[in-house]
Amino acid sequence: GLLAGELDVIGQPDIAWVEKMQVESGVEVDVFGVGEVVTVHFNTTVPPLDDPDVRKALAYAMDRDEFLALFGEPVAENVYSPVPSKFLAGGLTQEEVEALDLDYDVDRDLARQMLADAGYPDGFALEVVTSEMTGYRRVYENMQAQLAEVGVDLTVNVVDHSTMHAQIREDVNPIIVYIAWRPNADVFLTRFHHSDAIVVTGTAPDTNFAHYDAIDDLIEAARVETDPDAQIELWKEAQIQILEDMVSYPLHFQQQVYARAAGVDYGHELVSVLALYPGITENTTLER
Repeated sequence: GLLAGELDVIGQPDIAWVEKMQVESGVEVDVFGVGEVVTVHFNTTVPPLDDPDVRKALAYAMDRDEFLALFGEPVAENVYSPVPSKFLAGGLTQEEVEALDLDYDVDRDLARQMLADAGYPDGFALEVVTSEMTGYRRVYENMQAQLAEVGVDLTVNVVDHSTMHAQIREDVNPIIVYIAWRPNADVFLTRFHHSDAIVVTGTAPDTNFAHYDAIDDLIEAARVETDPDAQIELWKEAQIQILEDMVSYPLHFQQQVYARAAGVDYGHELVSVLALYPGITENTTLER
């Protein structure tokens, strides 16, 4: 549609698509932040994921770089904590996470041994739904292949995007892939890891798919802390606990990728903003 002149702007978070569109005449491609973070959440109330060692085994079974290759740099980049350190204060850097030995660098032999020790020498089976959208479906299907390497049989059912969002909020998935941007560390931690936000049963059900309730005090203390440095330390402490308990496994961020007809001029520089699309303003012009 874009190449035929029927559309003016389209988007797709994929480096191969970027490279393909960059050689087309009359087309400009923009890759810009903010990057939405892709995170794997484990429902800690569903056996055998109620066992921390099983969750850690699954983390060791997954390869961040393999997930990253699905989208490619500069479209995507690995993330090592629930809050992306590249974009927001309070995130843990790769170096900080590795120093704590909480990066869960892929080790499938260790993963198999941990599953055997937890009582699952032959693995186990789980079933999930995914959106048909590329960002979700690719991650789930690649996870399916990776977990199969350690004996975990993950059935992936594809539904439309709105249905997936409705169903995961009804707690149907034992493993939840969620792609999101939030404006600061407090919002990331509150919406995904405060007990009030537990799906279905929380006092304000939101997107705490893990049913996690171990860091409420840290989140609340950070929220009212007036010393910025102390606040950051509280946020980091909370995320260290998340990684130690392995309730959420951060994968990567996916930046915004849009191709536009050469006659489209947004009228402003595409920089990190809360709107996850190139803003159309009174300064935007279109020449056909």
